[in-house]
Amino acid sequence: MFNPAKWLARTTENLSARIKIIISIVVLLVFAGIGAGSYKINAYFEHNPNACLMCHVHDQAQKSWTTSVHHGVTCHECHRATKKEQVLQIYKFAVLGQKTVSPRHGAIIVARKVCSECHWERNKDYPNAPLVNRSQFHAKHTFIENIECTKCHGYKVHQFLPEERFCLNCHKGLEVHGTGMEKFACLNCHTDRTTDLKPARKKCLYCHGSSQDRQELIAAGTIDVKYFQPPPEVVNKAHKISVPQDAPMQFYCYECHKPHSKLRPDMNDCLKCHANAPNVGKHDLHIKTMNMKCMDCHKPHQWRVTAAQAKKDCVKCHEYREPKTFIGS
Repeated sequence: MFNPAKWLARTTENLSARIKIIISIVVLLVFAGIGAGSYKINAYFEHNPNACLMCHVHDQAQKSWTTSVHHGVTCHECHRATKKEQVLQIYKFAVLGQKTVSPRHGAIIVARKVCSECHWERNKDYPNAPLVNRSQFHAKHTFIENIECTKCHGYKVHQFLPEERFCLNCHKGLEVHGTGMEKFACLNCHTDRTTDLKPARKKCLYCHGSSQDRQELIAAGTIDVKYFQPPPEVVNKAHKISVPQDAPMQFYCYECHKPHSKLRPDMNDCLKCHANAPNVGKHDLHIKTMNMKCMDCHKPHQWRVTAAQAKKDCVKCHEYREPKTFIGS
């Protein structure tokens, strides 16, 4: 028989179970919503550049970033802060009413290890980021001198390609003086091809050599020719030289030419290496008595006095004599 009491007990029990289930579902949905919301909020603050504008009010950094080579890289991928630092920054803005932030959040605005993630090791998210792991410039400055990347790249906000004479920020007083190269970019001479970064002869031949020399240099694609090349009018104006393969002096151009002080060597410079030359053969007569200079006879970059040259130049003062007899008795 139908028992109203039992039916009511069962109905109440089922209703209570259903209410518990509904409450559990609601609680799960609330926590899921909180989790999803928290995830979105965290993602916004971690990845959306607009989050930075909450504190960086009318910041020029935003404008310069949008036109930089890093415009596809979000702020937080380079500028990293701990959760504690982020909360503290929000607290200062929201509670203390601080409307500006300091130019740097830390001693180093972007740590070198962050730059290395894309520019030393290939990053799958940024496969076109230029690598510097074979660059002598970066080997010397970054790993030997322990200089942070932002010292050269980004010393002006979000301007990652250094200016033509940016080296002078550290290398004080090393401008090129009175040589016609005063406005050159530092990398027009200093090259990524040598371990000491000084220009090898090939680098000098970019201006002072043939078009083939320039093509070979550009084809190598090193930093010094990729970003800074002397303008064509400067190249065309430069004095062209030819160094024979058998020329006795095969050292670097800067052994004689000193662009940072004196461009052209004189006889005193020659005697620093050839101190005994005035005492050999007819040098004494020509140098001391006739007051001639070394380069009156020894033509730069060829140096040897050939028979053809002697028949042209030496006969201006006396009859032709075989050049080999000059250093004899």
